Amino acid sequence: MSVPRPMRGHASGSARIYQTGGDQYIEEHVHHYAPGSAPLFGHPWTGPAEPRGTAPDSVRMPLVGRTPGVLRDRTDLMERLRAAVAGPGGGIQVLHGMGGCGKTAVAQALFTEAVRDHGRVGLWVNASERVSLRAGMLAVAGDRGAADGELAAAAGGQRAAADLVWHHLDHSAQPWLLVLDNADDPAILEEGAWLRPSPSGTVLVTTRHAASPLWHTPGVSSHRLGVLPLEDAALVLRDLAPDAGTRESARKVARRLGCLPLALTLAGAHLAHQLLESWSMDEYDRKLSEESTALVDRGAPATGGGHSRHLVGRTWQLSLDGLAEGGLPEATALLRLLSFWAADPVPLSLLMPAAQGGIDELDRLDPPLTAGRVEPALRALLDHSLIDLVETDGHRCVKAHGVLLDSVATGVPDAERELLAGAAGRLLRAALPREGAASPRARSQVRLLAPHATGLLHRSHRHGLVTAESVRIAARVARLVYEAGDWTAALALASTAAKTAAEHLGDEDPATVEARSGQGPVLFRLGRYAEAADLLRPVHQDALRTLGPHDARTLDAAYELQRVLHRLGDLAQARTLLETVLDGRRHTLGEDHVATLKTRCEMLELRLAQDEFDGYTTAAEELAGDCERRLGPDHLVTVWARDALARGLLRSGRGAEAEDLFRRVLAGQRAGYGDDHPLVLGVLIQLSRAQHAQGKREQAADSAREVAEQRAAILGEEHPETVAARAWYAEVRAERPAGP
Repeated sequence: MSVPRPMRGHASGSARIYQTGGDQYIEEHVHHYAPGSAPLFGHPWTGPAEPRGTAPDSVRMPLVGRTPGVLRDRTDLMERLRAAVAGPGGGIQVLHGMGGCGKTAVAQALFTEAVRDHGRVGLWVNASERVSLRAGMLAVAGDRGAADGELAAAAGGQRAAADLVWHHLDHSAQPWLLVLDNADDPAILEEGAWLRPSPSGTVLVTTRHAASPLWHTPGVSSHRLGVLPLEDAALVLRDLAPDAGTRESARKVARRLGCLPLALTLAGAHLAHQLLESWSMDEYDRKLSEESTALVDRGAPATGGGHSRHLVGRTWQLSLDGLAEGGLPEATALLRLLSFWAADPVPLSLLMPAAQGGIDELDRLDPPLTAGRVEPALRALLDHSLIDLVETDGHRCVKAHGVLLDSVATGVPDAERELLAGAAGRLLRAALPREGAASPRARSQVRLLAPHATGLLHRSHRHGLVTAESVRIAARVARLVYEAGDWTAALALASTAAKTAAEHLGDEDPATVEARSGQGPVLFRLGRYAEAADLLRPVHQDALRTLGPHDARTLDAAYELQRVLHRLGDLAQARTLLETVLDGRRHTLGEDHVATLKTRCEMLELRLAQDEFDGYTTAAEELAGDCERRLGPDHLVTVWARDALARGLLRSGRGAEAEDLFRRVLAGQRAGYGDDHPLVLGVLIQLSRAQHAQGKREQAADSAREVAEQRAAILGEEHPETVAARAWYAEVRAERPAGP
């Protein structure tokens, strides 16, 4: 098969990009030096992919690595799927089968044909985790024409994300094929209503889950994918290692591996990339027989849900044994490390500190994974198809099959589990961008790392290795996802961290308090005030009892609780809490700290809500000056302080001064958030009120109309803020003088 449109590669310096047609069998993505000497870590890839609208490149390209040059068998299935894609649209096709049976390979082949032969826009989303699914689907909406403001509102929970995505898919000017790959937890699709038919295109889902009610609804066609017929399975081996044996020998190995495509691929790659020995397929068959007995002796299941893991385990263990005999035992340690994260793409930057040294836990493995051995171990895993090199959102990544990682994880010695979990956590923490980093590069990095925080937490939970550090890492990632604007995904991760911490560490452990408190700001932004209050009240009490009133975490919990109480109308209790927070932050952090200045801004907002005007303007002017001197004129907290001052000026009847200051605030908000962010629209409506207070009816009406239209586009017509903006616009328009 040929690729339907040019694949866009980017290289810098002496880098070169190798691309092939067919099923996009990619030997190497990037070489920074001459072939054979290119280090994966020596010069990190620094140039993000050229943007196409708001969608990352990966949404238009399958997130897979190497696939067979020839898709064996599957003829009847491919004909049925081709007919669905060539039709008018509206159908949902589900491929289900055990892990490693080739569902993704079929999806990629169909994807390539749909774009090349049928003129479809190909869209590919990793549906294995909530974070990757949401990010991918919002990228699909951006690709199909959603505005930045609409995407920000959907990510922030102010507009139903799935509704936005499917609105733009339904109204796409071009027909499309949307692949939802690795949807092994259908509940993720169901809870967000992510799976829908559309007259404009076809949806293809790949999943290990065969019995979900989602697959039995009108418009869904389900296709079971099993192992290959024996003859085709033998041909897969001979495709990969044509000189390793006869057709009959290939049949024997294929039969031994249960004709499972993933196991066949691993076996063929091993036979084609042997280092010191040159096994024939007959010799490989004998080795498989010995390894099969050893695995069963170790308790590996040979039937049921573990059957595919058992088959795959027999192949990767032989490959790793061969690498160890060839002088690369570290390949085993590296693959075990990867098994403590998710099956999503792992950025090479995540492994960089391991390649540079200084990760004590890796040095204590047997054998140790020392700095100088990470690069050759990584290349060996790539050469033997145990991992693949892929690129997503401008980041070079490696990716392993989920079945392979599950199989590897079950074989980790008990003595090394704690070391590997600790190393995985340290590497993840080191790769996280700093809080408050708002660049597109930082946001894409958070999207890539979030599934691995979840994966580490799940793996640690399964083996009783949950620590305060692993909980804090997950809670911090949740905070970064929240800051990146995906509030729904942030809440899911924060809730998982809190639940896991409570189960393993107890309710009163400081890490548990932090994790539970981290859910508060997300619920607040989602407008779920009562729920946030019910959560934060006991968290605050637990923090007071276990950490003390002056601990920063206690003050953080109190700050989040008072914001919620403010919105619920309990202004007196909010004021009491906020005064405690302000005194505590002044004492522990100092007057110049950004958290102290934010608390002072919050206090001004609360004073306005309580109609406390005595000395308000003087206090607001002093705060704005302090923020500008200590944080700079463009810092968002400085902008927030100016907004508080402008509101005070407006309430005191100084409309002209308020208008001038609101214009500065508006410029600062747009610079910080973007033109269409809801916070920007909140400032714009205040500008309209300032204009109205001065009798500038025409200008006030224009500003009010802009707010009403943009809120309707971003939040929807039924949102309370849209309703309020419509009402204000109607009031101002009714007062506007009629034209001549």
